[in-house]
Amino acid sequence: MSRKIDEIVSDIEKKGAISGKNLELLVKEYGERFWRALRAVSERVVNKYTFTPSGQIVWIVAGKNREYLISLKDKYCTCDDFHVNVVLKKNSDVCYHILAKMLAEILNLYNTYSIEDENYPEMMEEWKQI
Repeated sequence: MSRKIDEIVSDIEKKGAISGKNLELLVKEYGERFWRALRAVSERVVNKYTFTPSGQIVWIVAGKNREYLISLKDKYCTCDDFHVNVVLKKNSDVCYHILAKMLAEILNLYNTYSIEDENYPEMMEEWKQI
């Protein structure tokens, strides 16, 4: 991810809110991606699954058509936009799902679920489908 987004996220984390300046920077940098991410956060479709007793954490963002897995420290998403516009075309450094996860986590606006470890393989198989 770009240094710019890291700085914006760090500032939001310190303040506990999105300032007007941060809002302006996010809109300028991400445009519609930011608005979609903010909508996802406000609609509470960002989910944090903690598997027990291992403590393994998985982040999922529910999109229009299915749920998307965010992994590898926010550098990967299973959505088509990530594969096409982030990986192949390099039009952006994040998809809106990754941006939503980042914002939801720092603003503490996400759902939490505790799931038994025995369910991990089946759930990961479902989430990893592209």
